[in-house]
Parts: sequence; structure tokens; C-alpha cells
Amino acid sequence: MTGVRPGQNGAVAGDLEVRPGMVLPADELVERFSRSSGPGGQSVNTSDTRVELRWDVAASSLPAPVRARLLARLGGRLVDGAVSVVASEHRSQLRNREAARGRLAALLREALAPAPPPRRPTRPSRAAREDRLAGKRRRGEVKRGRGAVRSDD
Repeated sequence: MTGVRPGQNGAVAGDLEVRPGMVLPADELVERFSRSSGPGGQSVNTSDTRVELRWDVAASSLPAPVRARLLARLGGRLVDGAVSVVASEHRSQLRNREAARGRLAALLREALAPAPPPRRPTRPSRAAREDRLAGKRRRGEVKRGRGAVRSDD
């Protein structure tokens, strides 16, 4: 496996914009390349097209509240304070690099999204309760009418 920081070789190099106003600097992103499994013909055994993109959340340059929120939300995915994303579905290393960057950005956007509002408990109305009970009574009558048939001999 080879490790490369973006900016050393490629068109994908550069900062990663997660959302407007939030950008991950290129020097905080680490890419590792390895051989990908799956289709690809003869090149699959010789080219390192699988990409693992790693970003250290704990040591990032983000503001403390944002970093704390990411650490809390991504806790299950973090390994030593870093999150990694793998892409190997394309035969081209460049396309896998783009896919990995897109996945990391989407993962971070989801983790930074505000929590949904809490559920407000509600109760069924009186009419709804009466309808439900009336339906149960009707169903019971239908089932009672299915009893054994007696002959009047």
C-alpha cells in the first residue's frame, strides 16, 4: 500500500468542501492506495485503484464545538480519533478518489446536521377510539356467525 497526501499527484488534490463555510484543509486528509478486488481485467493485478481516505477528527483544525459534535456523532466509526472511507467500485484511481471524497463529505454533513425535533406524544380522539371499538365489535360478530352449522333433523 502506498500513502499519499493530496497535492503530491493528482487532479483531486485540494481542500474538501463539506458544506458552505466548512472546508477540510488538504494537509489533514491522507489517502492510501491498494489493489482493488473485482473486475478490471489484467490491470487489476498491477494498479493500485482502491482508495482509503482518512481524516483525523480529534486533531483537526475545526472549531472546538464542531469537533466535539463530530466526535460524539461519529463515535462508532472512529479509530484512534480518525474516520476513514474506502472507495473501490471504479476501475480508475481518480474516480475512486473522487468517490471517497464525496462519501467523506456526505458522512460529515450528516453528522453535523441538527437533531430532529423531539416527538410530541398525542392521543387518539374519542371518535377514533369509538370507531376502533365498533370495528372490533363488528369483526367479532362476523366471526361468531361462522360457528358450526347445525342441521334441524
